[in-house]
Parts: sequence; C-alpha cells; structure tokens
Amino acid sequence: MLEIELKAGREKPLLRDHPWVFSGSIKKVRGESELLTPGQTGRIVDSNEDFVAWGAFSPASKIRMRLWSRDPAARIDREFFRDRLEDAIRLRRRILDSESFNACRLVHAESDGLPGIIVDKYAETLVLQCLSAGAEYWRDLIAELLVEISGFEKVYERSDAKIRKLEDLTKRIGPLYGEEPSEKIQISEGKCKFWVDIRAGQKTGFYLDQRDNREYVQEISEGRSVLDCFAYTGGFSIPALAGGAENVVAIESSSDSINIGRENVILNELAEKKIEWIKGDVFQYLRKFRDQDRKFDLVILDPPKFAPTAAHAQKAARGYKDINLLGMKLLNPGGLLATFSCSGGVSENLFQKILAGAAVDAEVDGKILARLGPGLDHPVALNFPEGAYLKGFVIQV
Repeated sequence: MLEIELKAGREKPLLRDHPWVFSGSIKKVRGESELLTPGQTGRIVDSNEDFVAWGAFSPASKIRMRLWSRDPAARIDREFFRDRLEDAIRLRRRILDSESFNACRLVHAESDGLPGIIVDKYAETLVLQCLSAGAEYWRDLIAELLVEISGFEKVYERSDAKIRKLEDLTKRIGPLYGEEPSEKIQISEGKCKFWVDIRAGQKTGFYLDQRDNREYVQEISEGRSVLDCFAYTGGFSIPALAGGAENVVAIESSSDSINIGRENVILNELAEKKIEWIKGDVFQYLRKFRDQDRKFDLVILDPPKFAPTAAHAQKAARGYKDINLLGMKLLNPGGLLATFSCSGGVSENLFQKILAGAAVDAEVDGKILARLGPGLDHPVALNFPEGAYLKGFVIQV
C-alpha cells in the first residue's frame, strides 16, 4: 500500500480539513516505486505514523496529494464515489430553481469533496472535467456512475484545461457515454437562450458561474448604452439587450465566439442593429475609445484569469488596475461598472483595493452598489477558501 509520511507539524492543515498536501510537506513516500500509479489512493500519516487521511497521489504536481477522506475506516471505491456524487447532485436539486434554467454545475470539485472533478449539465448532456491525477484515475467509474445517478444518457469529456499539464496529464476530449453531441446545445436561463459548444467552447462550453450575474445585468440595462468586454458568445450582451439596453458594443477576440454570439441574438429575437460586434484586443479598444472620448452608461469587464495562484497576484494587479481604470474613464457620470475577477490568486479584498486605486488614477468617485459571486451551484467549502475564485463588484462612478 502507498503510504505518505508528513513532516512534523505538516498535518495541521489536514486536521482542519484542508484538502491539499504540498510536496514540501512530505517526508517519505513508502511503496514499491514501480507500482506507484498517478492517482492511486494513498494512506497519509503524520510524523508519528498516526493516520491522518486518505488521498489521491499525484507525483508530478506540487499538490502531491488531494484528500478523499479523513475517516480511517473509509474505502475509496465505487460506493464512496456514488455517495459523494449523489450528495452533490441532491444538493443542487434542493437549492436550485431548475424550472428557470436547464444548465448548471452538478459537481464542484474540492467543495463537493471530489477534488479535481467538475460536472456541468447542459440540457440533457453532462460534461465531465478531470483536472487532477486522482480524478483521471477514477474517470471511467465516475462517468458510469453519473449515468446511473442522473438518468442522462450522454456524458462528454472536456479534460483539456491547462491545469492538467501540472499533473502531467494530456488532453482528453470526446464522448464517454452516448452519441457524439450536436454541434451546439441550446440552453435557457430565464428569458434568455444561448447556443453552447461543449466540444470547443471555453471551460466546459459556457460560463455557468455567471448565471446570476447575467440576470443582474439584465435588470440594470434598461435604456443604457452598454460596453461588454471579453464578450465571448454574448453571455452579458444578450441579457443586456433583453433587459432593454439602448445599444451594446461587444468586444471579443475569437471569431468563432462572435459567430455564436450573433446566432444568440437571433435565437432570442433581439434587434441585431442594436449590437455592434468588434473582433479585437480589449485593452487596445479601451484605449481607442478613451482617446475618442466615447462614453457608455454601463461597462462590463469579465476578463480571463490573470492570476491562477497568489504568486501571480502582483503581476495580475497591474492588469486589473489598468483595465478598470480605462473602464471607469469610459463611463458617463452616474454610469455603472460591472467588473469581475475569476483569479483564485486575487482575493475580494485585494480586488477592491485595486479598484479603489483605479478610481483614484481615473479621477472619479466610486460607490459599491453590489458584490457579486457565483451561483448556488458553485458552493465554496469552508475548509477550502481557494474555491472562492469568482468575485465581482457593481460600482457607480
């Protein structure tokens, strides 16, 4: 059996239920080297060789072990994963108003006690992401159990996130159960509908964590001129138009995303003349609009991840400050800035400080009208603060 002995005192975070063991915390790895398989279950003990937890072994990652359970009697097997998956799906059924939308997250990795495992539901199709060696090891079983538990017959894999490289894992994309999905799947959120490409779209196809925030944008868009930056397929542009925006300018770097965005406008029977799609770099266009003294009533900034870890926070802070400073300068007096960070390495407090600094440099006064985050289907475990990656503010300038 694989056994991991920790250095003295390094068991303390695990005793507080944090789910990660870093390589620097490990004193010894016991087990036949030729039998050490990435993702296999190992027994974690402290420096006195007392049991601490069961975890998944990842020899290539700085996060060397991800915890499955702290119960010494636990067996990491089919029933273990069945119980965890059932708990996660049951929670969503209890807390979500599923009549108003048909796409959501069913399993949220560490926060559901399943490190590295993401499961998203798009209509009648499930999308599985395996982001760690442990998730990869149990991949086939997890897909099988998802079909049994959910009743859905299609499971598609999108294990192509960059983070897999840190686990020495290659990309995996394709159907696990059922037939190949159609080119695009139609989902609904309240009054809005979207086409989603689960085969090649961002993340698992769509930014499901922004669902509640899209609804908020819809509520505040009436009569406003809107600038939607990093627009993707119109996740915020469509609700803004549906909410009565006077006009929308949507900036996106991907032609494929813009094409789907145009289809989403048609799908929702919205006025195509009210939206201008721009293919290009957001930073360049923000500076161009500033130089043109172009103004908007609502600016939406939802950039990609600038800081995956706290080590990248300082560099990311400069990017966030720059983009928000420019966004503030483009607002009419009384205008609104809806700004987001999905960087796990940037805390909400740090993000607010960055925005405060941007307001000073932009020579504007700002008031926080709302603090935004992910929907209820993206819970954050108390023992895993790193799970609180998405944070947002609505600021009146």
